[in-house]
Amino acid sequence: MEKEVRVRRPETSLPSLFRFLFIVGFLAALVWGGMFALVTFVEPTPREMTQTIPAQKLNQNR
Repeated sequence: MEKEVRVRRPETSLPSLFRFLFIVGFLAALVWGGMFALVTFVEPTPREMTQTIPAQKLNQNR
């Protein structure tokens, strides 16, 4: 019978620090891209806002 010869391949996976930095950078790029898209494509509609303040809070420092 012939002997089975196995060729050992060098490990091609990234070390954990590089993998972590790549994932964090990729997620940061996604967030940045989403914010850029919102700023570019969404136009806010201005509107008036009123809020009632109780009189007790207005006269508190007198």
